Order: sequence, then C-alpha cells, then structure tokens
Amino acid sequence: MESLRHLETEILIIGSGVAGAYAALTASALGARVTLVTKGALASGSSQLAQGGIAFPLGLDDVGSHLNDTLTAGRGLSDPDVSSEILTESLEHLKFLKEIGMRFDDGFALEGGHSKPRIRHAGGDQSGRVLLQFLHSQLGGRITILEKHFVYDLRSDDQGIIGAWAVDDQMRRICISAGATLLATGGSGRMFEVTTNPVEATGDGVALAMRAGAIVRDLEMTQFHPTSLLNGALVSEACRGAGAQLINGHGERFMFKYDTNGELAPRDVVARAVYLETRDTGASYVDLRPIEALEEKFPTVFHSATNLGVDPTHELVPIAPAAHYQMGGIKTDSAGRSSLNRLYAAGEVASTGLHGANRLASNSLLECLVMGARTAIAAVKELESLADDQIGVPPKVLGVDVKTRVTLRHIMTEVASVFREESGLKLGSIQLDAIDTFDASSVAQAETFNLVFVAKALLAGARARKESRGAHYRVDYDRTTSTAFHVEQENSEIRLVDC
Repeated sequence: MESLRHLETEILIIGSGVAGAYAALTASALGARVTLVTKGALASGSSQLAQGGIAFPLGLDDVGSHLNDTLTAGRGLSDPDVSSEILTESLEHLKFLKEIGMRFDDGFALEGGHSKPRIRHAGGDQSGRVLLQFLHSQLGGRITILEKHFVYDLRSDDQGIIGAWAVDDQMRRICISAGATLLATGGSGRMFEVTTNPVEATGDGVALAMRAGAIVRDLEMTQFHPTSLLNGALVSEACRGAGAQLINGHGERFMFKYDTNGELAPRDVVARAVYLETRDTGASYVDLRPIEALEEKFPTVFHSATNLGVDPTHELVPIAPAAHYQMGGIKTDSAGRSSLNRLYAAGEVASTGLHGANRLASNSLLECLVMGARTAIAAVKELESLADDQIGVPPKVLGVDVKTRVTLRHIMTEVASVFREESGLKLGSIQLDAIDTFDASSVAQAETFNLVFVAKALLAGARARKESRGAHYRVDYDRTTSTAFHVEQENSEIRLVDC
C-alpha cells in the first residue's frame, strides 16, 4: 500500500505566479505559516510571459479616467465599485514595491483601450518576468515551497475546504492540511490551437473549484490577443502604442474601418478585425518598421520574430488572434473569498469583477498584486485551526489520454474562437462529452482531464450567453442585450444573474 506524506500549514497557496507569490509574501509578513505549491518550477506559468507591463494609474487624480477605460473595455460586466477599489489600492502596492527595491523603467506606454499613456514597464517588454523574479527573491526562506507538485483535488469537511491532495512528478501522493487555501493557478488557454499561454495553463484551478462545488462565472469570456505570431509568441500591444500598424493581405492598413481608435481599439475589436481581414484578404500582418530602436525597446518581440525567420525591421510580421486570457473564473468577492468557506482565489483563475467581458490591457498584473494581497490578508484574518484532521483514503487522480489534446484544441478552435454560433457550440459539447476518463498514471493525463472539464464548462457558458458582448461574439446573436448579466455555473447548474 502506498505510504502517504502529510504536511500541515496555515495558508496553502497553489500557484507561483505574481498573484501567488505576492500573496505568499503578504501572508508571511503577517506571521502566517505559508506553503506554496507549484506544479512546475517556481518560475513558471503566464506571469513571466507578460510583456505589456502594469497599468497603474498615474496618481489618484487618474483613477477616474483609468476606471472609465476599464469599464468601457468591460462592456457592462465589470463591477464599478470593485474596479475602483482595485485601481485606487494599486497605488499603495506600487509605492511598496518601489520601497523594497523593485525598479521600473522611465516613462509610460500607451496601449489599446487606454485614453492616455500610463503603462509602467520593467525591463522593456519583459515586465512580467522582472516582476516575478523580484517577488520570488523576496520570499527567502520564510515559506515552504513545493515545486513539481500537482494539486489534483481539494479536501473538505462540513465547515469548508481544509487543504488539498497533490502528487509529485512520480505520482506519489501528499496530503496537505490547511486552515485556508488560495488558488492562484492561472488560466486555461492550452485548450486552443494557437495561444500565448504556457504549457502550464491547463485550467487546473477552475476545475478544482468546480469539482469542490464552488461557483464560477463568465467562463465563456476568453480574450483573444489580436497580434500573436503563428506559433503563439506574443507581439506586445505596446508595439501598437509605439506606432506599429496592422496591414492586411492586400497591403492595406485596415483598423480604422472597424474603430475610430484604429490600432488602439480594445482587444476584442482588433481580434475580430484581424480574423476577418485574414479570411477576406488571405493574411494579416503587424508592421513594426515605424518603431525606432525596435530591438532595444521590444527585445522579446524582436527575437520572437527573427526566430521565425522574419526580420521585423524590414519585413511585415504575419499574425493571428490567439487565446490569451481567461476573464471569467472562480467567482470571488472583493477580498478574494470564493463561495466555499476557506477557499480563496486571485489572479487569472478568479473573477473579481474587474475585467468584465474584455480585459483592459495591462490590468492583469495590477489585479494580481492587489488581489494577491487582499486574499492573503483575508485568509490570515479569518484563519481557522483544523482539529483532528482525518486524512482518510486519497481520491483517485482522474485523467484523459494526452493524445486527446490535439482533438480538444481543434474542437475548441473551430467552435469557440473569435466567432461562435449555436450549432458549433452544441456539436463541440457532444464531442467533448464522448471523451473517456480513467485513472491517471501521469500528471499530463490529469492536466488533460482538467482541460476537457473546463472546456465543457466554457461551451456551456457560451451557449447560455445568447448575445454578443466583449470577447464573446455570437454570429447568431450579434447584438448586445440591454441588460448585462453573468453566466454562473455551480456543479451542473447554470444560471443567469443580472449585474
């Protein structure tokens, strides 16, 4: 019989990106015993790939303008009060980060949907990597870190969540008991064929929460980044803010046909425009030649293009929309509490009310910082001790054949990409329901199970939202309804909730 390891902690944080790392730093500073679990290396996931920077308001007098930009992009699904709180509080975290040694580049960048330049960069277009490395350097030896440990199930009693079950890379189980559990696991972009997301983005947190009975909402709101290279490498939106132009297969600049803001229109508009121009003219490109000192200002973009054999200083760079950001997720309140006692969520895995139907560029790392801290503070304040925790028999690790990922990605790209309609969504649901589940013998199989699980929920949400709003565009319901509503899912139940 398998021998079980057992670990006890006060705060369990699952995920080591900016939200998880900042939450760990905050909880540890408050005196809590913290364990951080990540299924890969500590430096992994989506945070380190963020090129655009952080959209801190320029000051308290800019919060109103930044809020208006956020709500405009959110298309009626953003919560004005929560959004205002997050934007205002972000300035405190900017000050704190500077005080403890985080350095930002000089100047501010302009990105799509913003009414003025306010984006702070660090290391040019390597902002996410620089920020994450800095946060990890601050953790020191104050917390317990478990790398290469995959959390496959949450533990619960009649009072709420009491920790998690995990396996290491040899599939050996570990039981973790915790007074509070915080999910910071990122998104689910690997369910699509072209995505900017890393290999870790397999929807684990949403799957864990849903199976435990938590409410999730607006999973149909997947943001597609409009300017991705064909291998998923990202061409930062800041490039368009710096003068890059979008060109179709006929050599024409096209964005002003779709929006008066041209290349700086919100991402949902640009993604649909790129899709349509590619369909109608055979290709779409980003012209980076107007940007002076491209390699110096945007080294990641420059090297991504040259690695594909394109010289961006002399040639047009072919692009396509790519699955980029999961705006829906685990429903939380303004302190990161989920619908389940002792379970919290922060970052891309959570739905706080900030992003709504279309995330405003570079608001994500800002949210990770603010909500990472808020969830940690709430979790420590509400920390409950676990009396006589009975480990019990570990649940099975459920899996799906890894080869199924090719099929899954094809289905989701065909039916749930930039444009959607009922017959495709229904067919995709039937196809996913036919996929077999079994006892997993590898982490990859368990990840594939999570991808399929979340994909089914996404399609259910997309079918329930009979309108077009933000990133969700239904060709059979191409108008936005006058009343904004959330699509909430709890277990197998779906309900529509007015905003």
